[in-house]
Amino acid sequence: MRVLGVDPGLTRCGVGVVEGVAGRPLTMCGVGVVRTPADAELGLRLVAVEQGIEQWLDEYEPEYVAVERVFSQHNVRTVMGTAQASAVAMLCAARRGIPVALHTPSEVKAAVTGSGRADKAQVGAMVTRLLRLSAPPRPADAADALALAICHIWRAPAQNRLQQAAVRIGPDRAVAQNRLQQAAAAHAARTSQQASKGRTA
Repeated sequence: MRVLGVDPGLTRCGVGVVEGVAGRPLTMCGVGVVRTPADAELGLRLVAVEQGIEQWLDEYEPEYVAVERVFSQHNVRTVMGTAQASAVAMLCAARRGIPVALHTPSEVKAAVTGSGRADKAQVGAMVTRLLRLSAPPRPADAADALALAICHIWRAPAQNRLQQAAVRIGPDRAVAQNRLQQAAAAHAARTSQQASKGRTA
């Protein structure tokens, strides 16, 4: 499975491609950021983000795109820019028929570090360890993009199985969806712990 992780942002949009399957060592294929000038017109900045993501899709041909789910923050202007960049990433993937998955920051942190409250330094350290890199990716947006891709690879198998079960259950979709999220989070946490033990052994 090859996943493009996107940490959306207007000034810096983190992008990272990871390949592998749950339970086995993962490989980083590429990592970087798509940058836009803060003083440019909004429309032009969104075009630049689109062009940057399209280049990554062309070069790495991912099977899935994982994007950070945007949550409301105190800084409305910042969250608006993040949401707009997120929408551009989803549009680029959808236009090519690539499935898109949204993961919350806490889901990503829990999957990679085992704690949904981990800070950026901890996420960067675990990404470096899991992908066997010589140093944490810089800037932090790039490391977060790789963490998104790792999270999706680890969560996807459990999510797929439970989504199939939810379809069969029918009326109890809400309950099934809740169980899906809980089971996927537990699966990702176990995978993270196993991977961490494997690196320290």
